[in-house]
Amino acid sequence: MSRNTVHPPNPAWTDPECPAARTLDLVGDKWTLLIIRDAIDGARSFTEFQRRTGIARNILTDRLRKLTDHGLLTQQPAPSGRRQEYVLTPSGHDLFPVILTLRQWGQRHAFTPGEPHSLLLDQHGTPVPDLTPTGADGTPLTAETTHVQKLR
Repeated sequence: MSRNTVHPPNPAWTDPECPAARTLDLVGDKWTLLIIRDAIDGARSFTEFQRRTGIARNILTDRLRKLTDHGLLTQQPAPSGRRQEYVLTPSGHDLFPVILTLRQWGQRHAFTPGEPHSLLLDQHGTPVPDLTPTGADGTPLTAETTHVQKLR
């Protein structure tokens, strides 16, 4: 499976020609994104995912299987050798900007002023700057400055 192919074509896609819809079909529920968030933050074991998220065991089992089946996580022996652990694949790591954008949106819109929340810091302890998409020329992109073109 190539780095850019997460899943073969599926007749059950919500909107087969839309990359956003296909992505949501794969990772669009809260538990899946929280598992990806925690994997990015270093979680590896079933128990650790369950502890961090509070997710029911059956739902966690389902989401971990789905993420593994679609190539976003892989299983490998844990250092102890007694159990398997879940590790992000390159496709899974590619979701970091998605998680970052959701975090930053939440910081701006999901908390009242002064309400405590977590903050993502870089390796120097500095808050990660807001992610702003830009065009090839460096100009910030918005919904008003972009459009969709269907490829055939």
